[in-house]
Amino acid sequence: MSRTPALDPDAAARVASFGPPVPMRERGLQAVRDAIESASPPTMPVMAEVLDTTVPGPGGQIPVRIHRPGSAPSPAPVIIHLHGGGLVMGSNHSFEPLARALAAASRAVVVAVDYRLAPENPPPAQFEDGLAVTKWVGAGCGSFDWDPERIVLSGDSAGGGVVAAITLELREHGGPRIFAQVLLYPGVDRDMAAPSVLALPDAPMLLHDDIVFLHDLADVGAGAPHDWRRVPAYATDLTGLPQAIVVTAELDPIASWGERYAERLRDAGVQTTLTRYPGIYHGFLMRSEATARGRLAMAELGALLQAKFANALPF
Repeated sequence: MSRTPALDPDAAARVASFGPPVPMRERGLQAVRDAIESASPPTMPVMAEVLDTTVPGPGGQIPVRIHRPGSAPSPAPVIIHLHGGGLVMGSNHSFEPLARALAAASRAVVVAVDYRLAPENPPPAQFEDGLAVTKWVGAGCGSFDWDPERIVLSGDSAGGGVVAAITLELREHGGPRIFAQVLLYPGVDRDMAAPSVLALPDAPMLLHDDIVFLHDLADVGAGAPHDWRRVPAYATDLTGLPQAIVVTAELDPIASWGERYAERLRDAGVQTTLTRYPGIYHGFLMRSEATARGRLAMAELGALLQAKFANALPF
């Protein structure tokens, strides 16, 4: 018996609280950026330490915010997180609730990356910044009491696409060993004929035209993507990549992208956990505390990472 996907009651109430959906194109990029940065932060998990610093990058100093929960062991697993926002919006400020929740749930240090934004900084600037921070973390584990054997790359939405590309780059050209990759409803593809894209043109939180608009902005000065550094799904070989955790949302128009990528990872022999959360929308972990499904997903993600940290494969 088939079912019609519907938002959970609390997710529907949250969507309704934002009023009628207005396409990002009509609102304009600056208004969208201002809205995401001015949102009132929730009560966030308390950290033992929050440190703002910078990392040298190809385009200048890259701001990073380091969240260390009191529950982190010594040395601590470290998660490098790249935020979402279509590569054109978001910051360590607006995505701090996600970073702190991830740190608390996983009992790991989270290094949040304020990568350069498009269109002012066309791709591959975001990839280059994420790669630079990853190498910096790998080189600095001893100084910060981080475990070099448990370095995780994590990203949500567009950040998930960048993370997938970085893991491919490190496989090809070396660098710090990545323990796991965490892809949260990742923007790993550009297939606008994917089943979820076609099925959900008016999806809550991410309209069809929003996806097109964000792609158009990211391509300014960069041109259409043609390789896996921009679109990881274009990679023909996914063997030898770090174990993966992939999270998708039922009411997300790009769910098919992440799910197909997860299936390809699995088929390439990469240990892969794929969870589709029903009744929820794209971006739901940005404010995981706002919905029951978000709280569950963050708890499950943290528990899975803790299990992996405690039972690392010796090969």
